[in-house]
Amino acid sequence: MSSIDINCDMGESYGIYSFGNDDEIFPYITSANIACGFHAGDYNVMAQTITKALENNVAIGAHPGYPDLIGFGRRHIPMTPREIYNMLVYQIGATQAMTKALGASLQHVKPHGALYNLAAVDKAVAKAIVEAVYDTTPESIIFGLANSILISTAEENGLRVGNEIFADRTYNADGTLTPRTEKNAIIVDAEAAILQCKAIIENQTLKADTICIHSDNRDAVIFAKSLNMGLINAGVKIQAIGNCSHE
Repeated sequence: MSSIDINCDMGESYGIYSFGNDDEIFPYITSANIACGFHAGDYNVMAQTITKALENNVAIGAHPGYPDLIGFGRRHIPMTPREIYNMLVYQIGATQAMTKALGASLQHVKPHGALYNLAAVDKAVAKAIVEAVYDTTPESIIFGLANSILISTAEENGLRVGNEIFADRTYNADGTLTPRTEKNAIIVDAEAAILQCKAIIENQTLKADTICIHSDNRDAVIFAKSLNMGLINAGVKIQAIGNCSHE
């Protein structure tokens, strides 16, 4: 692999409530997943985050989730595929319009939290998400858990994909993420994260197009900087997925 993308969930503050370390992390990532107002964020935060992304030459993505501000979109909400489709069209449309108004375009769409995890294993949910992207912004890349049902469904429908691995999360044996409720689900040591990413990339245990980090983890800024520099020192070029090449 000659290059890889680093993405981070951004724009998750709300009104007077500040969340994450967006400004400090922007220099070390290449793609931003921007909250669409359902699990976090609001219209002002969205505009500010898109503007910051453009200032830092970071590609912009929509990060739609369940309507769950209290649970931060990490709780499953039973919905029909049609409801999921409508929910995604609504959120993608808002982010797409805001991005266009600020002179840019969407690079990707990445579901958030519980919706992301369900789409990785549920064909009907994955199909609803893929159809929403196809009908709103078909040129966008769908980010999903590497080798998951969401990825294969997007490919079946002719959409570009970003197989995502996680720097700050541990994995189950089947390639799914360890639930946050379990011990040792979160990796807080940057060196351990670098080793995990390098092992996945070098051993090709999972296809890796983009690496996710989170802005709300402990020492998130140090973590982001260390991961960025560690991969560069290992000979990996860091750039937005739309510009990445693979060997």
